[in-house]
Amino acid sequence: QVQLAESGGSLVQPGDSLRLSCAVSGLPMINYHMGWFRQAPGKEREFVAVSSRPGRYTYYDQSVEGRFTISRDNAKKMVYLQMNSLKPEDTAVYYCASSTAALSAIRQLTMYSNWGQGTQVTVSS
Repeated sequence: QVQLAESGGSLVQPGDSLRLSCAVSGLPMINYHMGWFRQAPGKEREFVAVSSRPGRYTYYDQSVEGRFTISRDNAKKMVYLQMNSLKPEDTAVYYCASSTAALSAIRQLTMYSNWGQGTQVTVSS
């Protein structure tokens, strides 16, 4: 059974840093692109970042480029999202997901077949 479990969400102040973790089980993570998405209240779920299999490339949404860093440890079956210089607009539930899509499609939410339950990140003073 495939399971993705996010952790690390919290209430932080603007400018703070936070690291999210995603523990993966039930699939050979080395063969999957691993992505982070987020969903703010009243908005659609959106792409944040992805690490292509087995970790060769990383891609980011322009809203987080330069502030967020995605990384993966295939041996430990963990995916991380380091978030720096957090802003109130980063407030959302953050989801980890896996995909086997072509590289050209790995920013697309519909290309991801396995999802975690999400972890809440709130940025507020």
